[in-house]
Amino acid sequence: MFGRSSHPGRRRSVPAPGWLTEGLAGTSPALLVTAVVVGLASGGVGGAYLLVLHLLQPVLGPDRWSDAAMFAVLGATGAAVALIGAALGRPGDVELLVDNIHVSGTAPAVRSLRPLLPMSLLTISAGGAAGPEAPLVTTCGTLAGWLARRRRLPVADARAVTIAGMAAAFSVLFAAPLGSALFALEILHRRGMQYYEALVPSIVGALSGYSCYLLVARVGAKPVWHIPAVDAIRGVDLLWAAGAGAVGAAIAIAFTYLTRALRHILSRLHVNVRPVVGGVGLALLALWSPYALTFGEVQTRTILVGGIAIGVLVAALFAKLIATSLTVSSGWPGGFIIPLFFMGATMGQITHYAFPDARVAIVCSALMAAANVGVTKTLLGSTLVVTEMGGLRLLPTTLLAAVIAFVLTSRTGLIETQRERTPNG
Repeated sequence: MFGRSSHPGRRRSVPAPGWLTEGLAGTSPALLVTAVVVGLASGGVGGAYLLVLHLLQPVLGPDRWSDAAMFAVLGATGAAVALIGAALGRPGDVELLVDNIHVSGTAPAVRSLRPLLPMSLLTISAGGAAGPEAPLVTTCGTLAGWLARRRRLPVADARAVTIAGMAAAFSVLFAAPLGSALFALEILHRRGMQYYEALVPSIVGALSGYSCYLLVARVGAKPVWHIPAVDAIRGVDLLWAAGAGAVGAAIAIAFTYLTRALRHILSRLHVNVRPVVGGVGLALLALWSPYALTFGEVQTRTILVGGIAIGVLVAALFAKLIATSLTVSSGWPGGFIIPLFFMGATMGQITHYAFPDARVAIVCSALMAAANVGVTKTLLGSTLVVTEMGGLRLLPTTLLAAVIAFVLTSRTGLIETQRERTPNG
């Protein structure tokens, strides 16, 4: 009699586990599954994009050209950007993606990727000083938004799925899933993460994308850069980190206002002329310092190793600052996150040269995070991306620098579509 139904012909239904009916941390199982699918797809797309980029770089990269040939290649690249834009239309970008996420929860139409992909692969391979992070994040976020529209998800769920695609793209580039997930959430706003309900889908997307990329690319799980480790944090390190936060904020402000100024100046030129002017300008800057060209991933690795003369470092810092501003202002698609990491690492080595007591790991990691936070407003994301490379012992000093840069640049912004969450959003 015990444990049996009073109706022998009926079977008592067994309730499903709570997480299947109620979801995980307020996230429905269907949304989690969609985030996994989006993450895996984004990891595959990211791997394919980087593969094509690595195949093109040895052919178009600036290392193989003489000065005269470099002018020809970069000028021709600018002309190709203009022709692609005239034929296929305006490419999508992160600002447009951020705006769509706020408004509809999804992303621009997939057709915006038709000019973006060939343009970005061409300009990055040829040595443009803007990186693949913006095109790849825009691509994965746009495809995730397309899936959300096809499934007719409500705005909140569509937004979470789109953010999951962005997080997966960041994780492919930075090999730091948790930092990438928070980066994707924070870059939408100027005052921290506000779409908190998208946190779990963003983390799931980042982990799925990173896992897929590791399987597809068959590479080991290792950071993009190696920051020298420290055995312990000293009290004086906090002072160096605080100073690094202020200097990083200055780099961010200089980059922001220089980019705005160049955009204003170049806006007076015809839209098809701007990319050509950008290419010729990059070639001129490369005559001053070879660090003006490329988005800085390999160069940052060299900078962090050390042993470069201080004069070369100073020229590299200013050349990259101007070149990246010129690249993104002249219509060459690309992102400024990795170039800002380069600027921070370079300034860290300059600081160590000027003040040997400032340990390289402390000031480089602090300045890398601070310069990025000052422009992108990704306080937690930038901190975690950097410390996942250099070790969690660097977390206190890196976070301190990031907070100071965040406060000092609170009235300065470059991503115009970043804004506060609306009451109904």
